[in-house]
Amino acid sequence: MRWAWAEIDLEAIAHNVGVVRRAVAPSAVWAVVKADGYGHGAADVARTALAAGAEGLCVALVEEGIALRKAGIVAPILLLSEQPPEQAEEIVAYGLQPTVSSAEGVVALSLAASANPQNGPIRLHLKIDTGMHRAGVQPSGAVALVEEIGNHAGLRLASVFTHLAMADEPNASANELQIRRFDAALDAIRAAGHSVPLVHIANSAAALALPAAHRDLVRLGIAMYGIEPGPGVVDLCSDLRPALSLHARVSAVRTVAAGEGVSYGLRHLFDRDTLVATVPIGYADGVPRRLFGTGGEVLIHGARRPIVGVVTMDQLMVDCGDLAVAVGDEVVLLGAQIGAAGQDAIPAEEWAARLGTIGYEIVCGISKRITRRPAHS
Repeated sequence: MRWAWAEIDLEAIAHNVGVVRRAVAPSAVWAVVKADGYGHGAADVARTALAAGAEGLCVALVEEGIALRKAGIVAPILLLSEQPPEQAEEIVAYGLQPTVSSAEGVVALSLAASANPQNGPIRLHLKIDTGMHRAGVQPSGAVALVEEIGNHAGLRLASVFTHLAMADEPNASANELQIRRFDAALDAIRAAGHSVPLVHIANSAAALALPAAHRDLVRLGIAMYGIEPGPGVVDLCSDLRPALSLHARVSAVRTVAAGEGVSYGLRHLFDRDTLVATVPIGYADGVPRRLFGTGGEVLIHGARRPIVGVVTMDQLMVDCGDLAVAVGDEVVLLGAQIGAAGQDAIPAEEWAARLGTIGYEIVCGISKRITRRPAHS
């Protein structure tokens, strides 16, 4: 096995689902497993979330939904945005629940449903753009689109929903404005005589911080993986457990003399003779090149040691100082490790803070070159 791998703690996934279920009850939880379960493995995460009480799943792409079906998962699977009309037949064939935001999307799905009547009515979710301006029908067009759905015998309205742009900043006035716009559109749909089976607004941040957004269900994404949705909700995340850790083993150890440099460009020069460990993992695996120069560290024997020299495609170097290190020693890049001084941990949020990004990008960026293994119990 390659000396670089990730460990996925499915017990942490189940725990986090339980934390959020209790926080949003009686609202249901649908687990978001797009982007291969945010880099954690979509099928395993989906099974774990469903066993922990999630009632449905959410993905971004038709291909992601098909992969779950081929893995034997029969739970409802929501496609979070309108898909290309060319994929309507696959949506119907695999029993996925599409989002619509245009009449053209509705017609394409109706034609696919007519060609596959044995699959029964297709459940459609209507997305309303209440202010994020990324996807969805405008509030003024929501009633007409619901009526368009009703004009097609093979289609049924399953839900009406929206997405908040600033849920990770719970005190932002934009949240109240978006919810108000959404409720006005929802009232108009009902006033026109249409039944709305389900209503949903909340992502992870709103599930934790905005009870007014809970409604019939919440879409649980990043918090399910034990990562903070944003700085404005950190105080609500103390019960969450990170589910992914990133590991490697030392592949080489050498003493580099004072005055010598290391890695491409020799950008790091040593002011004393230094023990340097090579670790066989790099930016092609999802370790950002920019970690050098921003204070990036790893754990070896439970001690923090700095990354020195630029991270290369397949390897990086670590200044081991006075630490006794040998080939084969375990290195933790993300996650916890116990050493002589106790336990320390490097969370995804730490990388994100150093790099000016978010935890989502860190875990989603761990590449397919890295084998995912079950975490040690």
